[in-house]
Amino acid sequence: MELSKSLRTARVVGVVSVVVVLVLLSTNGAESRKHWVFDYFEYSAINCRAHSASLTDFGGVGDGTTSNTKAFQAAIDHLSQFASDGGSQLFVPPGRWLTGSFNLTSHFTLYLHKDAVLLASQDEHEWPVIDPLPSYGRGRDTQGGRYISLIFGTNLTDVVITGENGTIDGQGALWWAKFHKGELKYTRPYLIEIMHSDNVQISSLTLVNSPSWNVHPVYSSNVIIQGLTITAPVTSPNTDGINPDSCTNTRIEDCYIVSGDDCIAVKSGWDEYGIAYGMPTKQLVIRRLTCISPFSATIALGSEMSGGIEDVRAEDILAIDTESGVRIKTAVGRGGYVKDIYVRSMIMKTMKWAFWMTGNYGSHADNNYDPNALPAIQGINYRDMVAENVTMAGRLEGISGDPFTGICISNVTIGLAKKAKKAPWTCTDIAGITSGVVPQPCDLLPDQGPEKIVACNFPTDSLPIDTVEVQTCSYWGKYL
Repeated sequence: MELSKSLRTARVVGVVSVVVVLVLLSTNGAESRKHWVFDYFEYSAINCRAHSASLTDFGGVGDGTTSNTKAFQAAIDHLSQFASDGGSQLFVPPGRWLTGSFNLTSHFTLYLHKDAVLLASQDEHEWPVIDPLPSYGRGRDTQGGRYISLIFGTNLTDVVITGENGTIDGQGALWWAKFHKGELKYTRPYLIEIMHSDNVQISSLTLVNSPSWNVHPVYSSNVIIQGLTITAPVTSPNTDGINPDSCTNTRIEDCYIVSGDDCIAVKSGWDEYGIAYGMPTKQLVIRRLTCISPFSATIALGSEMSGGIEDVRAEDILAIDTESGVRIKTAVGRGGYVKDIYVRSMIMKTMKWAFWMTGNYGSHADNNYDPNALPAIQGINYRDMVAENVTMAGRLEGISGDPFTGICISNVTIGLAKKAKKAPWTCTDIAGITSGVVPQPCDLLPDQGPEKIVACNFPTDSLPIDTVEVQTCSYWGKYL
């Protein structure tokens, strides 16, 4: 106990500062079978916690084969009693922790050790089915419900999911095969979904092989997503990286994503369901993103954008071997709007399109969409970009009778590939201006001359999410 007390007073800056192994001895001096590891570390979070526990305190077994679904839920249920008493954190020690879905609670931190791996269960019985999102009206894969996400929370306040780049492995190959064979009963689960919540942090984790989307904050506000590494085979279906959906005041930064779909897809509901729900995604910051996605976009806006998307600010983006840099996806029947979009300081290497706007995306929730619900696409600003080895500079296709307007592209140089399309731009049903763009854009985007190269101004004010301050939190615990 004296050793324990002295170590508790240690103050060392860093993520993992003190690790001590204590071997318990039996009365005859022989080593017992229990080797306690005492761990102290610090991390940054929107809030620190007064109470802590380890998954092993609730019967967790990190052998990769024992189900820990009940252990996770028992731990979180127990810790939820401290929500009004300084909050709580659950530590996941080193090990391979097989688990089905579990629900989080408010004023709570889930912390993964760097050598902890959450393994998503392959048993469908450990994935309850929940209702489709009201702004979608159905599942994305099938009619009806959807399997709940691996880590799920709804109606929460102040929740943190973080670690020392601990891993969440969705073991998605089983789900991908069922999707391709048409054997899914319900829509595939995501790795992390937080709904109807406020003050959310998801950071410093490695996410691999999700069954479908990786991170899905929806109907939420004040969300920070930071320092994630997300990977899946580039041929895996719908493994989007991060999909902010009907969210306000969100910051995504310092993420590395290799995906079978869009690295970031900004959404707000689907056709008549999204129009009726009417909750836009707005005040979104994306910065310092690296994306590899040969068959999809670095940043996609839509196609489910029927509740509206506005005030998106993206900067310092690197796209490598990716189908498109920025893509707007919509269609007749979507309604809604995409407006006040700002992207700057983007580098693109080996792309099919630098810019792509699609007004005929299709893919409707059902046949009850309103053919008179036309999307409004306006105020799209791109500036200060360099691209190389690009097949086509821009494919910009609005909707007949509903043109995409207010497009501004400035100070952009696109180096074309040896086998590039003869026409570097195709433009229909759009309107806007350009300045200092190479190769010369289409006639619908007339060049305003070098004196207008400062056009497409990026906002200079700060969004509220950029003023959120984090704290240095600590954890002291033991595990076998």
